[in-house]
Order: sequence, then C-alpha cells, then structure tokens
Amino acid sequence: METTNKVQSFIDNLCEEYPKYNHIDPSSYANENVKRGLRNADGTGVLAGLTRVGSAQGYYVQDGAKTPMDGRLVYRGIDIRDLVAGVTEDKRFGFEEVAYLLLCGTLPNKTQLGDFHNVMNELRHLPKGFTEDAILKNPSPDIMNKLASCILSLYSYDANPDSCKLADMLRHGMELTARAPVIVAHAFAVKRHYYDRESLVLHILRDDVSLAENFLHLLRPDKQFTPEEAHLLDLCLILHAEHGGGNNSTFTCRTLTSSMTDTYSAIAGAIGSLKGPLHGGANNQVMDMFEHIKSGIKNWDDEDEICDYLGKILRKEAGNGDGKIYGMGHAVYTLSDPRAILLKKYARELAPKHGCLEEFNLLEAVERLSPKVFASIKGDSKTISANVDMFSGLVYQMLGIPAEMYTPIFAVARIVGWCAHRIEEAIYGGRIMRPAYRSLEPIKGYTPLDER
Repeated sequence: METTNKVQSFIDNLCEEYPKYNHIDPSSYANENVKRGLRNADGTGVLAGLTRVGSAQGYYVQDGAKTPMDGRLVYRGIDIRDLVAGVTEDKRFGFEEVAYLLLCGTLPNKTQLGDFHNVMNELRHLPKGFTEDAILKNPSPDIMNKLASCILSLYSYDANPDSCKLADMLRHGMELTARAPVIVAHAFAVKRHYYDRESLVLHILRDDVSLAENFLHLLRPDKQFTPEEAHLLDLCLILHAEHGGGNNSTFTCRTLTSSMTDTYSAIAGAIGSLKGPLHGGANNQVMDMFEHIKSGIKNWDDEDEICDYLGKILRKEAGNGDGKIYGMGHAVYTLSDPRAILLKKYARELAPKHGCLEEFNLLEAVERLSPKVFASIKGDSKTISANVDMFSGLVYQMLGIPAEMYTPIFAVARIVGWCAHRIEEAIYGGRIMRPAYRSLEPIKGYTPLDER
C-alpha cells in the first residue's frame, strides 16, 4: 500500500523534530561505561551465559591482552574441520548427522542416524493445505520474512505449541529443521511467480534423499542436480548450522526463550535478526559490493587499482556508500574464519569449471588487500580476515542459486542450532534476560495541552 502525500508530509515533519528531543551524544556511551554491542573495550564479548552447544574462537586473552589466533569453530566439543572431514571422507551427506549432534549433544551411531533420517523424512511434510493458505494466498517479495511468518503460522497447527518440556522442544526442533527447506523452496517459487512473472512450479517432496538433495530437488524447475552440487550444499549447511551462543540471532533466540515464550516465536525472532545486513544478510551485501568492484575496476589484475577502489569504498565514495568492505572482519575471528577457509577451498576448485576463475581471483585479491587498505585509511591496526560471507555467495552463485536465496539458506541451516540453544536456555538458563539501559532524560513535570 502506497503512502499518501498527507501521511508522508506528517512523517517528514516528525523526522525533522525527532533529533531535538531524542539525540544521544556518542561520547555519553564512554562516559557511562556502556558496553556497546555487549562488547568490552577490547572487543571481547560480555559474558552473558554458558553453553555446551557450540563455540567460535578467534582470540585468546593472555596477561589481560587480547591476542589473535587462527579461528576455530566447535560443535559440541568437535572441531568443524573434523566433522567435515569425517563425512567427506566417507562421501556421505552430513547435515543430518550434525543436526542430531547439536540437538542431542552426541554423535549418533548408525542405527540412531538411520532412525533420525526416517523421522526427519516424515516430519518434513507440511500440514495439509499449509502451502496454499500460508504461502500461495499471501506471497512475499522477501523469503526471510515469509519464512518467519510461516514458522509463526505453524504454531496454529501444533497440538502443544507453548510447551517447554524437553520432548516437545526436541519435536519442535526436528519439525522446523525438516520443514524450513520446504517452506523456503515453496516461498521462492511463489515469489518468482507473483513478482518476477515466472511459471509457478511446485515439486512433490522426496522421502529417500538427504535434506540437501531434497532442497535442490524442490528449488530447481527441472529437479536436476549433480552429486557434487548436493554435497557442496550439504557442506554449506553444515558450516552454517551453529556459531556459539553470542552471535546476534542465537542470542535473540536465547533472550526470547528466557521469557519462556514458545519455540515458534523464538525462532521467528532469530530469523528477523539473521536477515540484517550486518549479520546473515551480509552474504548478499558481499555480492552486491562485488558487482560494484567488477564494474569499477578496469584491470582486475592491477593490485594498485584494486587498492584504490577499496579505499573509495571505505571513504564512502564507491559501492553502496556505507563505507564497509563486506566479507572482511568478524566480531570474534581475527587471523582466520575456519568456515571461510573451507568455502574458499571449494570455490577455488569450482571456479574453473563454471567459468568463474577470474571472478574468484578478483575476490581473493580483495581478501588479500583489504587489511592493508583498511589500516591505511582507518589508521587501525586491528587484525582482520575474510569471514564466511566472502566466499559463500560465490559458491551459491556457482551452484545456480539466486541471490535472494543466500540468506534463507543460511536460516535453513541455522534453525537447528537455534533450537539446540533454545532447549539449553529453557532447561538450564532459569532467568529472564534483563540488561540495563541508563536513562539520560531528566525528570520533568507534565505540561497541560493548552500550555504547550
């Protein structure tokens, strides 16, 4: 619905008045010792809880000083590199195994994994009429918002949706993990039909394949994909499934859970967080930035020209104008992001096969040169490296996955991690989260309407 001139004029006037009564001087945060972004002055996170689900490590503190280290991502005590090596060496699909590990706290044996596959296959089917009522009749141009609204709608189909009992929360976790790919694929098909004027194609689910295979089967109009493509998507899902309790979306889920709200509300809130361009939405920002770089640099092999353009981005003279080199830097990782290292390896292998070698080389040059440019422009010696978003978009592009699906795929993978944290918070947290905000507004009396 379009905003009328009368409404827009009123809002414009409010915007002009707003700074007069609401401004907060940035120096006030330091004066009041505020932990902005829930981070300490040295960039380390404020300790807000304990977890056994996962851990992202990018530095260590020695003699009170933050010291950079190669990044490490751990799921239930197991290094992500070992998990990936374990499934790739066996040439298996591993996301279901990781989902079991995150939800249950231990790796499944063959019988448990087989049973888990069977249960997930059964749970992935959406309630009767759900696609028609929740997706077809109310299409959305944004898949993340549609995923969030569909998850909230699933509340109405649950016989015990408000339960915080372990059995129900495990069921919720498995159902949402299994159903999210179906919702996203259907929402994308409907979006293409109503907003892009493409033919509407909805495929029947398969019950004999992995989650990654089923997703590609649903997503592609011809249902065709190679084993290599399915295994690469499976790897992406594994790498995005969990990232510790302190990242914005997981913390959102845990904060909501601490109020003992329902699973559907907690997960929908986490999806809203992940959508943001400073969080999961950064993978789209990387590819958008990359398009600016490709068109703004004439010689992709000229490092001086690349550095010059990156400097323009940081000075808000190029790119989207916000002064950020997306894909570089992370709140935790310093020397390296283990997810980026793994994705870069596969991107390098795929690039020649998909005619993207020059693009890969340019992106790698951006990764290599950005720290030097950042230090020169910002005068900051902070250690930065590529994060997972630097190469995930290019990998998805080579898989033929449209850009508007990059962040939804992230959400599809992360739901199981969120659910694992929700269970932990609901059972062991025991206290509603309530950080403090200090008011800067002085106490004043009420002014009668006629005297204003």
